[in-house]
Amino acid sequence: YMSIIFIKSSGINAEYGGYNMLGWICYSVFNFSLLWVNPVRNQYYEAYPHGVINVQLSDFCFSFHALIITGFTILQCLCYERGGQRPSPLCLFILAAFACGMVLMFIVASSCCVTWFQYVSIFSYVKLAITVVKYSPQVYMNFKKKSTEAVSIYQFLLDLTGGALSLIQMGLIAYNYDDWRTFLGDFTKFGLAVLSILYDLIFITQHYILYREPRYSHLKEEDVRASSERLLQGEEGRDRLIVPAPVNQLG
Repeated sequence: YMSIIFIKSSGINAEYGGYNMLGWICYSVFNFSLLWVNPVRNQYYEAYPHGVINVQLSDFCFSFHALIITGFTILQCLCYERGGQRPSPLCLFILAAFACGMVLMFIVASSCCVTWFQYVSIFSYVKLAITVVKYSPQVYMNFKKKSTEAVSIYQFLLDLTGGALSLIQMGLIAYNYDDWRTFLGDFTKFGLAVLSILYDLIFITQHYILYREPRYSHLKEEDVRASSERLLQGEEGRDRLIVPAPVNQLG
């Protein structure tokens, strides 16, 4: 919505969208597998005989919804003015490395060297690693610009709320089943909640405390001074045009 209002996406880091897309694809695959793929579910119970699967339907809806929203965000970055931003070679290398790694692990899992539960768990670890990586460019970009303009703070407020509620949900499930090992059974969910809360607090601090200046106040002082001088010169020129010349009195 902020991109539509400003008709630009320069406030959104280009690498953030790429990392986010890969991360949500991996997390959606992980949640889908633990919810509806029976071989994966059976292997989970073999690893945690007295445990309970901590992945709920809400987790899959959350990850799939985030995947769709990320797709729209990337589309906006492609259609709107983005200030010359493009993914760095390092970003492209990291994304390619993760993708190639998942293909290689699929081959290994197909040869029965690892279980399918272990394979889909790698997807969750990729999502956890992506979460650490994806927020850093946006934090640095805000620091460099000394502004959070064109970045909606509401997504981070909602993300903070979701992370807190996710921890509460995990705690209630573990308490009801009297099995606190479920935190280890879905360590990614716990890690995502903690990391999201930490980074959201950083973004909120940047928006409301560090860079709460009015819009466009991050412009350089000399640029503002030059614009003011040109405006004053223009006003003086208009004044000279409208001041009537003295008229000689008739004798």
